[in-house]
Amino acid sequence: MPSDLWNFAQRLYGRPGVEAACLQLQAAGADVCLLLCACWLEQSAQTYSPQRCQQLQALAQPWQQQVITPLRQLRQSWRAAAQQQPELAILREQLKDLEQQGERQLLIQLQACALSWPALDGDAASDWLAPLAAGATPLDALQVLRAETHRA
Repeated sequence: MPSDLWNFAQRLYGRPGVEAACLQLQAAGADVCLLLCACWLEQSAQTYSPQRCQQLQALAQPWQQQVITPLRQLRQSWRAAAQQQPELAILREQLKDLEQQGERQLLIQLQACALSWPALDGDAASDWLAPLAAGATPLDALQVLRAETHRA
């Protein structure tokens, strides 16, 4: 059964401009799964804290490095050759499916982590997007994500 974060991420990613914004931020070094999680946390008004942010980053980083990024790199390296070799095109699509399954598993882990947090008192801000963008500078792409999060 898909997680709430997974369903939210799929809906948000399908909104106008979101895929392009995510890919732009990914090219600038951001983790798209963390960005989608940030949008989900903001929409659900989850209170931000630096410790919680670090917890999500610590969870995501090894999974990205060991699972998602190697699959993505291999899939992308086969792009040109797959246009000439139908067999390789099929394998490339299978890699894409594995990459998406890896992203789904990461989103499930991020959701489980966030759901374990106790409520925080006070009127603390819930700005998760900027801290989890990990210094990615395409501010227009972050604005697209923020705007579409509030519409999703």
